[in-house]
Amino acid sequence: MEQQEAPIEKVSPARRRRILASAGLLATGAVAGGILGITHVAGAATPTATASSSTAATAPANAPDPATVAHGPNETLLTGTTAEKVAAASRAAVPGATIIRVETDSEGSPYEAHMKKADGSYVTVKVDSNFKVTSTESGFGRGPGGTPPAAAQTSA
Repeated sequence: MEQQEAPIEKVSPARRRRILASAGLLATGAVAGGILGITHVAGAATPTATASSSTAATAPANAPDPATVAHGPNETLLTGTTAEKVAAASRAAVPGATIIRVETDSEGSPYEAHMKKADGSYVTVKVDSNFKVTSTESGFGRGPGGTPPAAAQTSA
């Protein structure tokens, strides 16, 4: 007895295009995933530079980007004339640095300016109510625990 062959279903051109497009997307995803996997393996095998000691204060690796933090804990961003005066005093104290933000200070000084120096390090400038700079600290001032940064510099 002869077996009957199953009839071949005709596939419309539109459906054929969808099937081919789907297959193409899957293949592209597989290739991209493979490349990504290879680069991670290669990156893990590449030796990294060791940390060198530096007196420049930079943000810890797990800390949020200081330029994106709205303001410090219990502190308020300054606006208007007060902000302009604090910024001007801070720029005079640290020429060439860029203001990240100016705010009230929750640790003794009425105002502070967080700045990024040309070398990429960060500095906090403390300003009194007469808009005179009272001190400059490397980094972002005292941390949440109230301890000063290791490389704090105080100047009057």
